[in-house]
Amino acid sequence: MASRTMKLKQSTTGKSKQATTGKASQVGKAKGKKAPSRASGGLLGRLLLVAFLGLVVFASYEYASLPDAAPLLKQNPKTTALIEQRAEEAREEGHKPRRRQSWVGLSSVSKHAIDAVLLSEDASFYLHEGVDTKELENALEDAIRQGKLGRGASTITQQLAKNLWLSTDRSLLRKGKELILAHRLEESLPKNRILTIYLNVVEWGNGVYGIEAGAREHFGIPASQLSAAQGALLASMLPAPRKRSLTSGSKALKKRAHWIIDQMQAVRRLDAGQAQAAHAEIDRILSGKPAEEPEYEEPAADSPSPV
Repeated sequence: MASRTMKLKQSTTGKSKQATTGKASQVGKAKGKKAPSRASGGLLGRLLLVAFLGLVVFASYEYASLPDAAPLLKQNPKTTALIEQRAEEAREEGHKPRRRQSWVGLSSVSKHAIDAVLLSEDASFYLHEGVDTKELENALEDAIRQGKLGRGASTITQQLAKNLWLSTDRSLLRKGKELILAHRLEESLPKNRILTIYLNVVEWGNGVYGIEAGAREHFGIPASQLSAAQGALLASMLPAPRKRSLTSGSKALKKRAHWIIDQMQAVRRLDAGQAQAAHAEIDRILSGKPAEEPEYEEPAADSPSPV
């Protein structure tokens, strides 16, 4: 009887072990099915980590390789990326590169011309630190809607950074570099120095760089003698200076110039009479008519005094 009881226990124990082993096997198989998912998840995580580290290294390299703005505090740049690009474009077309440029200080530029450029290109120039964040947000929203980057929201400091060191393409990488360099310019230079360099390197026509060369090229006078109307016309050329010439018949140029005069009056840089005269001068210049000379009158002959 005892022997029979022993056999029954061994049989029951064996079945229990088999059941337990079977369950363990099923659990193992279930775990085995999840294993590839965990492995693939780990691989994806490692790939993302590698990509992130690569991006950090690339960004660090790009940041370190960007030029220092500090030397510009006392030195005028001998050339710019834009000037070199235009020269290369001319050579590729079989032409000799043209360069007209004469450096002048802010004191040698008409106050009306400076006001026109500031109001047209960057009315908040003396208030921001290189980037107008509000305008930048608006420009990014427009870029998302249109699917491409536009020119909008570039401050004078950003434009200077691009002209000095970068290309004219509109890639996100170039824009990122532009923002970094604009920050460096603002850290290294006072506002008036940034504006001085900008006014002396910005493009004002085919091979024409700087406001002094622009004034002489388009009006035959030095920058110190520019009128409000002439300054507004030069400022209106800046979005596309080689296309928006005074003789191009550009409606956008004319509209922009009149708008600038209105802005100058609104911020009290011009009174009503000066603004009206400037509007008339813009129309006259764009029509190609010469300035009216004051009528010359023969001096009256001396006559005897009445008795």
